[in-house]
Formats: sequence, structure tokens, C-alpha cells
Amino acid sequence: MRILITGGAGFIGSHLVEHHLRAGHTVAVLDDMSRGRRENLAGMLDRVPFFRVDICDRAGLTAAFSAFRPDVVSHHAAQMSVSASSQDPVADARTNVLGLLHVLQASVAQGVRKLIFASSGGTVYGDCPLIPTPEDAPLAPLSPYGISKLAGEQYVRYFQRACGIDFTILRYANVYGPRQAADGEAGVVAIFIEKLLAGEAPVIHWDGEQRKDYIHVEDVARAHLQAIAEGSGGTYNIGSGQTTTVNALYQAIEHQLGTGLSPGRGPRRAGDVRISRLAIERARHALDWRPQVPLEAGLIDTVAYFRARHELPQAA
Repeated sequence: MRILITGGAGFIGSHLVEHHLRAGHTVAVLDDMSRGRRENLAGMLDRVPFFRVDICDRAGLTAAFSAFRPDVVSHHAAQMSVSASSQDPVADARTNVLGLLHVLQASVAQGVRKLIFASSGGTVYGDCPLIPTPEDAPLAPLSPYGISKLAGEQYVRYFQRACGIDFTILRYANVYGPRQAADGEAGVVAIFIEKLLAGEAPVIHWDGEQRKDYIHVEDVARAHLQAIAEGSGGTYNIGSGQTTTVNALYQAIEHQLGTGLSPGRGPRRAGDVRISRLAIERARHALDWRPQVPLEAGLIDTVAYFRARHELPQAA
């Protein structure tokens, strides 16, 4: 199968590239490199056509789609910061809504069979009283980012009805793992690790007792592989099925690093959700998928990755 991964040089996208290649698919990456890094694709670029294109660039998208002729598009290119979306909702919508529309139009024009859309289970439900939260729970996003992801889901469904393109929507919990960027607020695990390795105390916002569902990026990549052939026309939560407080997450990471640093404290950020735990039974049945990486093992893996990155310059 020919798979085009938008945002494929980013944290999650690069893991998808790796897993799809390993599974025998032909893969191309489309990324404007605003967040992506070529080092994320180390060892893969010789096998992967790379298109440096902004998804808001219609002409560039058309050229890339015509050159690669994908069967499936895995759409990950996005503005992913909740706080940035609150500060500039127009910019958020430009990428997450208009950019998606351009990808959908290019997909239809090129005869793409299926689009797999990366949505956000951590934001589209808002502060839902149903815990764990099923896919048919009320949708009440608290941030422009959550709103734009929800609008994206509706556009994906519209294009299926109007144009016949198949889809699967995956609503992620809080994804973490190797290659995650630590320069925004979205990757709390990466932020904590990078700060502690630099000898700095991270800031925990709110009281730290907000509970989140953390899912390792390897589990997310496996869900996407399953979604190529399964889950037609469906929406599925992709999470661990468990929650961990931010305070407990910090303590687990600090214990591994042994820094002895206590976190700073900050106010609640706009759009923060108190409890997010996704029900994952639908994905188990329809995608034959289940999470396989426990949080403790995933944190060990992630800490090892960031330690190695910090040690490389010293070893050179």
C-alpha cells in the first residue's frame, strides 16, 4: 500500500513512517518542517520520498499528491498547542481546518481510497462527566484546538458522504515517547525530562492532581497500521485505559533521573481538562488493537532516549 503521512517528520508521524516501512508499505512524507525534524527520519530518508510542503499550499499539495499517488493518507500535520490555539484561534483554524480541507480536496482529486485522521480524545470531550469516556459521549471542547479537531472530524465525514473517500478517525489520549519535542506545552513527559536533565525544575500547572491518560507512541503507531484495513467509517479512542496525575507522572520521571529537584507551581492554563480517561473497547473490537506499553516501561524507554541525546555532544 502507498501511504502518504502528513507531518511525517514530527514526533508521532516519524514513528508511523518507521512502523509502516517495517510492515512493508511504500511511504512518503509531507511536512513543512515548522515542527518536524529531519533527524526524526534518520535512516529512513533514503527509502522515503520527502515533500517539504505546507498543507495550506494548495499547489504544493497537488504536486506532491500527483507525484506520489497515495492509496491512503495518514493526516498528522497540525497546530497542536492548546495554549497557542487560545492565543490565536485564527492561526489554529488556518492549519487544522483549512489545511485539512486542502488535504481532503487533494485526496479526492488523486483518488485516495482512505484518509486516517488524527484527532484529540484529550480535548474534544472537554470535562466530560463520563469516565472512562466513550466515543459517543457529548462533545464539548474547552479550547479552539479542541474545536478545530472536532470540526476536522465533521469535514472528514462530510467528504465521505459527498465524495466517497473512506476514513477512520483516531482520537488520541496524551501521546508520549522518544522524539517528542519539549518546546511547547503539549508534551509534558518530554518537558519534564528535558528540564530535569538540564538541572532545572519544571513547572506543574494547576495543582497537579489533574488526571490524564498517557499512551506510548508505539501503541499509537500500531493503531494506525490496523486502521489501514480496519475501522472503515468509524471513530476510535486510542488510549491506555488508565489515568495518572501530573504530580505522580513527575515523581516517576524524577525518580528515574534522581535529580532531587522539586517542581515549580503555576496557574491553570486555558483549556486544561481536569480528568481525561478514554474508553478503548471500541478500538479493541473494531481494530483488533490494545495498548501494549505500560507507563513505567514507556517512561524508561523515553528517559533513555533523552539521556542519549544529552550524552551525544559530550561523547563527540
